[in-house]
Amino acid sequence: MRGPCRENKRSMWSQERHDKILLLLRERHRLTTDEAARELGVSRETVRRDLIELEQGGKLARVHGGAVQSEVPAEASYAERAQSRRRQKQAIARQALTLVRPGMSLFIDAGSTTHALAQALAQAQELRVITNSVAVCDAMAGRQGHELLMLGGAYVPETSGTFGEFTVAEISRHRVDVALISPTALDARQGASSYLWAEVAVAQAMLARARQRVLLADSSKLGQGSRMQVCDCADIDVLVTDNEADPQELDRLTRAGVAQVMF
Repeated sequence: MRGPCRENKRSMWSQERHDKILLLLRERHRLTTDEAARELGVSRETVRRDLIELEQGGKLARVHGGAVQSEVPAEASYAERAQSRRRQKQAIARQALTLVRPGMSLFIDAGSTTHALAQALAQAQELRVITNSVAVCDAMAGRQGHELLMLGGAYVPETSGTFGEFTVAEISRHRVDVALISPTALDARQGASSYLWAEVAVAQAMLARARQRVLLADSSKLGQGSRMQVCDCADIDVLVTDNEADPQELDRLTRAGVAQVMF
């Protein structure tokens, strides 16, 4: 009997902490982990767990060192993204294909733009592709002697990919020539960003283990921000976009550190 009683009490305390954190965020708009720990009288580890739970419920967005109010609208579903701006994504894929040579090893993350890339890469030869995307594997399977490695992890049907700590750990076992990443948004001040932490963790791990870091972003993503940063502009070796991109926005991105732009 004592165990369930203690568990119920812990659950009540957890809800009280969550309510207090959300109240503090409404008052301050941004809250550090240290501030929350002092206000609640708990450890920083407890606060981190609370922030993770609140973020999973869509109540806030975690940032480095704390959290901010969740004010960014939810990202469109994968199915919706797959059907939108298809011409631009195909143009981006053709440009990105020029960066790839036979025998290269590649990281490719899960997304509608990288799916278009995979369809173009299917015509290339002898590539080693490591991906967390089922759609990428399907697009390249059985073509031109490619070696495909599907990363393990928790399968997420909504994005047709694998995510989580196991996925990130597997990525760290490899070193590749090029990482090809498709974030939700790219802004000169915020850098590349995405909506879900799981997607950000995979993208960051891939970028960290690649000799060349390539971001694929159609023109509608430029000058936009999302909930969590993937990387700074200075960490981008090549940005591949489409010819509808605003020249002024491209200029801001290059001045912020993007080394090369292709469209």
